[in-house]
Amino acid sequence: MDLLNTLVDKGLRRELPTREEALAVLATSDDDLLDVVAAAGKVRRQWFGRRVKLNYLVNLKSGLCPEDCSYCSQRLGSKAEILKYTWLKPDEASQAAAAGVAGGAKRVCLVASGRGPTDRDVDRVSKTIEAIKEQNEGVEVCACLGLLSDGQAERLRDAGADAYNHNLNTSESTYGEITTTHTYADRVDTVNKAHAAGLSACSGLIAGMGESDEDLVDVVFSLRELDPDSVPVNFLIPFEGTPLAKEWNLTPQRALRILAMVRFVCPDVEVRLAGGREVHLRSLQPLALHLANSIFLGDYLTSEGQAGRADLEMIADAGFEVEGSDTTTLPEHRAAAGGGCGSVCGDGGGGCGDEPAAEAAEPAAAPATGARTDLVAVRRRGAGTDLAPNA
Repeated sequence: MDLLNTLVDKGLRRELPTREEALAVLATSDDDLLDVVAAAGKVRRQWFGRRVKLNYLVNLKSGLCPEDCSYCSQRLGSKAEILKYTWLKPDEASQAAAAGVAGGAKRVCLVASGRGPTDRDVDRVSKTIEAIKEQNEGVEVCACLGLLSDGQAERLRDAGADAYNHNLNTSESTYGEITTTHTYADRVDTVNKAHAAGLSACSGLIAGMGESDEDLVDVVFSLRELDPDSVPVNFLIPFEGTPLAKEWNLTPQRALRILAMVRFVCPDVEVRLAGGREVHLRSLQPLALHLANSIFLGDYLTSEGQAGRADLEMIADAGFEVEGSDTTTLPEHRAAAGGGCGSVCGDGGGGCGDEPAAEAAEPAAAPATGARTDLVAVRRRGAGTDLAPNA
């Protein structure tokens, strides 16, 4: 297929595809799906080989957020029966992080619900970063605390943070349809603050919220322009109790096409397979490793993920290897250009903070391309509980 040959050539040269080419990837048929994955896989292997970076989320403060993001179980007015707790103490957060590091995670992503941190919150998170780094040698730390005020990114950097996550989520033209309590420009400003402070910037999207192909291409092109080191790709988990509970728009095949499009537009950037992969990719998750070079290990912020052991088995069975702490994630040309510490966070899990989760549903039969509420489960273990995590 001429389109795929062109995109591979551009990806190997780090050349931006046209919008028409990116849209054409999303419009390919299921019959061409393996060809699309193979083509994008060539670009992924050029810049990242067969390495898979593992990241681990620690939800420092869960629920009770004053923002109204429609996709989020922690939002204002959410009826989702998620865990709700105030700030973990530094030693509690460090203990939670250690479980992920023991499972193979190279980076710990510290997330807290809310519009943005107060200066007191930054002090609290700074102590947590210091505790984690003291007890886990060589670990990278990414913070995801919402909108940043002037000087806060610098303080997090000085405390030892390596990166900061704040996702764009969707296109600028449709942003007001999912959130009204802050703007798309607010999010861009925070990503720029992280960049300016010398932190490795991490920013991604959420697919499956009812957006068009044009919206997906718009947000990915905007991310390319912002030039984050990492782009987490979240797939909406439409849980009961949130405004988007009925939005079951994704199939495994569409999810793979979205990941391929992101890889072609952002060829040498860490693309992270983030929240919702188990729900929407299901048995095709191993194919996604040919597109993304990074995943979250175990659970997400408020929802349960695949067991950490299953993640490691999937990576090995697919012929990939876990990236070691002594390896720089980013290609040399990006790391040399000042990409933070050379590797980057996501979101979050769910792209560090934008992963929605809510009430667990009873298992029920469902068609392969329909609503799979049987795959949705609220997190009841790990941080904020007395139960061990599944890392």
